[in-house]
Amino acid sequence: MSRPDETSAFEQFLRASGFDPKRWKHGAIPPGHSGFVGMRYRDHGDKWVELEFDWREDLVGDPETGVIASGPIISLLDNATSMSVWATHKQFLPQVTLDLRIDYTRAAVPHRPIIARAECYQLRRSMAFVRGIAHDGDPDDPVAHAAGVFILVEPQEWAKA
Repeated sequence: MSRPDETSAFEQFLRASGFDPKRWKHGAIPPGHSGFVGMRYRDHGDKWVELEFDWREDLVGDPETGVIASGPIISLLDNATSMSVWATHKQFLPQVTLDLRIDYTRAAVPHRPIIARAECYQLRRSMAFVRGIAHDGDPDDPVAHAAGVFILVEPQEWAKA
């Protein structure tokens, strides 16, 4: 248990001015499913974020083919699209997923890392619109496409819940 004057890396991350996706890779976010999958920061810009994870046998959905299960790819796209909103907004703010659609276009090639690139293409007062892809090395031949909408929640309202 920490002393009252100590703050966790996560609390420091939340209180920091601005949002820096690079800090995510340094343990600022509690691991949860992203830690289990082994997600890591790759790159970012003003309105986009790239995350990735390596192929692992325990993430395989079909042992006969070695193809990664859909769950880790969904998680990767969910995290990348969420972070693209914060990158666009330039700060971490609570948000709720209203809709996130994932369309698979093909199976990922076994033993290759999976990379997600997501962008927030429109930010409104209370909503953020996102899109992205997951690929295994060639962004022109994606494994999956994502499109979604997040509801932005005022921090004061979030604390009341």
